Amino acid sequence: MDTQTRTELEAAAFRALLEHLNRRTDVQNIDMMNLTGFCRNCLSRWYQEAANARGIEMDKEAAREIIYGMPYDAWRAQHQTEAGAEKQAAFTKAFAENVSSKPE
Repeated sequence: MDTQTRTELEAAAFRALLEHLNRRTDVQNIDMMNLTGFCRNCLSRWYQEAANARGIEMDKEAAREIIYGMPYDAWRAQHQTEAGAEKQAAFTKAFAENVSSKPE
Protein backbone atom coordinates (compact mmCIF):
# COMPACT_ATOMS: atom_id res chain seq x y z
CA MET A 1 0.00 0.00 0.00
CA ASP A 2 1.39 3.39 -0.92
CA THR A 3 1.80 6.17 1.65
CA GLN A 4 -0.94 8.39 0.22
CA THR A 5 -3.52 5.60 0.32
CA ARG A 6 -2.50 4.68 3.86
CA THR A 7 -2.84 8.30 4.98
CA GLU A 8 -6.27 8.56 3.36
CA LEU A 9 -7.45 5.34 5.04
CA GLU A 10 -6.14 6.47 8.41
CA ALA A 11 -7.89 9.83 8.00
CA ALA A 12 -11.15 8.09 7.10
CA ALA A 13 -10.86 5.82 10.13
CA PHE A 14 -10.19 8.83 12.38
CA ARG A 15 -13.22 10.67 11.00
CA ALA A 16 -15.33 7.55 11.61
CA LEU A 17 -14.05 7.43 15.21
CA LEU A 18 -15.02 11.07 15.76
CA GLU A 19 -18.48 10.47 14.25
CA HIS A 20 -18.92 7.44 16.50
CA LEU A 21 -17.90 9.38 19.61
CA ASN A 22 -20.23 12.23 18.65
CA ARG A 23 -23.11 9.75 18.45
CA ARG A 24 -22.11 8.13 21.76
CA THR A 25 -22.27 11.14 24.04
CA ASP A 26 -23.47 8.74 26.75
CA VAL A 27 -19.91 7.41 26.94
CA GLN A 28 -18.15 9.62 29.43
CA ASN A 29 -14.49 10.61 29.12
CA ILE A 30 -13.74 9.17 32.53
CA ASP A 31 -15.10 5.79 31.43
CA MET A 32 -12.99 5.88 28.29
CA MET A 33 -9.89 6.82 30.25
CA ASN A 34 -10.46 4.14 32.85
CA LEU A 35 -10.98 1.42 30.23
CA THR A 36 -8.68 2.46 27.40
CA GLY A 37 -6.18 4.94 28.80
CA PHE A 38 -7.34 7.73 26.49
CA CYS A 39 -10.39 9.93 26.01
CA ARG A 40 -11.70 12.75 23.84
CA ASN A 41 -9.39 15.20 25.60
CA CYS A 42 -6.41 13.02 24.73
CA LEU A 43 -7.50 12.96 21.09
CA SER A 44 -7.78 16.74 21.10
CA ARG A 45 -4.32 17.09 22.67
CA TRP A 46 -2.79 14.75 20.07
CA TYR A 47 -4.55 16.70 17.32
CA GLN A 48 -3.24 20.01 18.68
CA GLU A 49 0.29 18.62 19.02
CA ALA A 50 0.22 17.32 15.43
CA ALA A 51 -0.97 20.71 14.17
CA ASN A 52 1.63 22.60 16.19
CA ALA A 53 4.40 20.24 15.00
CA ARG A 54 3.47 21.20 11.44
CA GLY A 55 3.61 24.91 12.20
CA ILE A 56 -0.16 25.32 12.47
CA GLU A 57 -1.11 27.46 15.43
CA MET A 58 -3.88 25.77 17.38
CA ASP A 59 -4.82 26.14 21.01
CA LYS A 60 -6.45 23.59 23.29
CA GLU A 61 -9.96 24.98 22.86
CA ALA A 62 -9.77 24.96 19.06
CA ALA A 63 -8.57 21.35 19.07
CA ARG A 64 -11.29 20.33 21.52
CA GLU A 65 -13.96 21.92 19.33
CA ILE A 66 -12.76 19.81 16.40
CA ILE A 67 -12.87 16.60 18.43
CA TYR A 68 -16.12 17.32 20.31
CA GLY A 69 -17.89 18.86 17.33
CA MET A 70 -18.82 21.88 19.46
CA PRO A 71 -17.21 24.09 22.10
CA TYR A 72 -15.97 21.97 25.00
CA ASP A 73 -17.99 23.89 27.62
CA ALA A 74 -21.18 23.32 25.62
CA TRP A 75 -20.45 19.59 25.34
CA ARG A 76 -19.80 19.34 29.07
CA ALA A 77 -23.03 21.19 29.90
CA GLN A 78 -25.07 18.97 27.57
CA HIS A 79 -23.47 15.56 28.10
CA GLN A 80 -21.09 15.26 31.04
CA THR A 81 -22.35 13.58 34.20
CA GLU A 82 -20.93 13.47 37.71
CA ALA A 83 -18.37 10.75 38.35
CA GLY A 84 -18.48 8.90 41.64
CA ALA A 85 -15.51 8.38 43.95
CA GLU A 86 -14.77 4.93 42.53
CA LYS A 87 -14.54 6.24 38.96
CA GLN A 88 -12.43 9.19 40.08
CA ALA A 89 -9.99 6.88 41.90
CA ALA A 90 -9.71 4.65 38.82
CA PHE A 91 -9.15 7.75 36.69
CA THR A 92 -6.30 8.94 38.92
CA LYS A 93 -4.59 5.59 38.41
CA ALA A 94 -5.30 5.45 34.66
CA PHE A 95 -4.15 9.03 34.14
CA ALA A 96 -0.88 8.41 35.97
CA GLU A 97 -0.23 5.30 33.87
CA ASN A 98 -1.08 6.98 30.55
CA VAL A 99 -0.23 10.66 30.90
CA SER A 100 2.98 10.38 28.94
CA SER A 101 1.63 7.83 26.48
CA LYS A 102 0.74 8.94 23.01
CA PRO A 103 0.66 7.26 19.64
CA GLU A 104 3.84 7.26 17.61
